Amino acid sequence: MTQSPPRIRKAVIPAAGLGTRFLPATKATPKEMLPVVDKPAIQYVVEEAVSAGLSDVLMITGRNKRPLEDHFDRNYELESALTRKGDAQRLAKVQESSDLATMHYVRQGDPRGLGHAVLCAAPHVGDQPFAVLLGDDLIDPRDPLLARMVEIQEREGGSVIALMEVDPSQIHLYGCAAVEATGESDVVRVTNLVEKPDPSEAPSNLAIIGRYVLDPAVFDILRKTEPGRGNEIQLTDALQKLAEDEKAGGPVHGVIFKGRRYDTGDRGDYLRAIVRLACEREDLGPEFRTWLRSYVNEEM
Repeated sequence: MTQSPPRIRKAVIPAAGLGTRFLPATKATPKEMLPVVDKPAIQYVVEEAVSAGLSDVLMITGRNKRPLEDHFDRNYELESALTRKGDAQRLAKVQESSDLATMHYVRQGDPRGLGHAVLCAAPHVGDQPFAVLLGDDLIDPRDPLLARMVEIQEREGGSVIALMEVDPSQIHLYGCAAVEATGESDVVRVTNLVEKPDPSEAPSNLAIIGRYVLDPAVFDILRKTEPGRGNEIQLTDALQKLAEDEKAGGPVHGVIFKGRRYDTGDRGDYLRAIVRLACEREDLGPEFRTWLRSYVNEEM
């Protein structure tokens, strides 16, 4: 009898970055806590993991990241004040973040790259497949990318990465994948990966975006991976070794995502994400869209 693969339950969210692109706002506030409308960006990411069935979340943090832990913890004083006021609506919103998932935290220490951050999760993850979600990429909940990736990993084994077509002139900003077609239009077999290639040397215009479902074999490879681009341990380099040698930890597949993605790691895209999400909110959208049309017509 063939044993079914283990159900993925654990998600890892690297959140140790300094957020230098958002200074001075991030001097004392973690970039992951910057609000997108009325929730911090990191909460959207945790909600996405939970929606895909990943109820155990490990956050890789660093110095000055204590507000992340506080946000997903109980705030009894605030809850008590809202209860006394009879403000059940805001009380529910406050309690929502602390009830989302089982949260764990570990500090990265030295900022040695995404690969090193993922390696910090090895003692918690153990020998089970797991997901990695980068906090800069917000995926619209109406486009369940992570759930699709979990489905492919549980069926095919190995690792699965999220890919998105970008303008060839922008591929140098991303990891890039060389791929082979499969029998499914949104699934490809990854044969090679290059971190931030020159556009003239890129094998495709398929960029890696911040979602991964990984076989635990990646940890052994990361332990042996030398610093690469930017003198950091690159997760892309480890995945490239997995793609080269299936025996090392199964195949690497890619899910080509064509849904709604909001990049909050860039100031312009962060503002666009807020506008888009605010426009789509039932409680804010109608009035905000009216104002926005008026502003564009009169001021621009």
